[in-house]
Amino acid sequence: MNICVFLSAADLDDRYTVPAREFAELLGRGGHTLVWGGSESGLMKVVADGVQAAGGRLVGVSVDFLAAKARTNADEMVIARDLAERKALLLEKSDAIVIMVGGTGTLDEATEILELKKHGKHTKPVVLLNTAGFYDGLREQFQRMEDEGFLPVPLTDLVFFAKDGVGALAYLEESAGVQ
Repeated sequence: MNICVFLSAADLDDRYTVPAREFAELLGRGGHTLVWGGSESGLMKVVADGVQAAGGRLVGVSVDFLAAKARTNADEMVIARDLAERKALLLEKSDAIVIMVGGTGTLDEATEILELKKHGKHTKPVVLLNTAGFYDGLREQFQRMEDEGFLPVPLTDLVFFAKDGVGALAYLEESAGVQ
């Protein structure tokens, strides 16, 4: 399965890097392909290293103004013209999406993917990996949106919240019918 992972390129502490590395190793050992922003820095590097070391493939989609930070030994690397094209390519090249910890770029990617799913522009499973409770506030906000009628579809149809990488991957594989 080609699994797109949206996540930070920032250098983060063990609270985030250890679970990210564990998830990456699960992906690689499972024979999955990581589709990601292609960066060779921060948490993006941690996940790419883990997937590659465990035998998985890497498909990066960088953007022209970040091309100098793109991983040089990915199995495939595409350089998009801008962030909008990058997001479209990431979605196109993936079978499922995992949203890990990140900043405004990750949040932008997450909300666009969920908006597209809400409107039926894709049916790919989306998992929000809630490492260390990072997305507790966002989950609460999404629940309020649903409760107050802002979501025309149930929240559970849009996104699955996973506590850890094992739960995230199990949900994706079940959604894809992988035994």
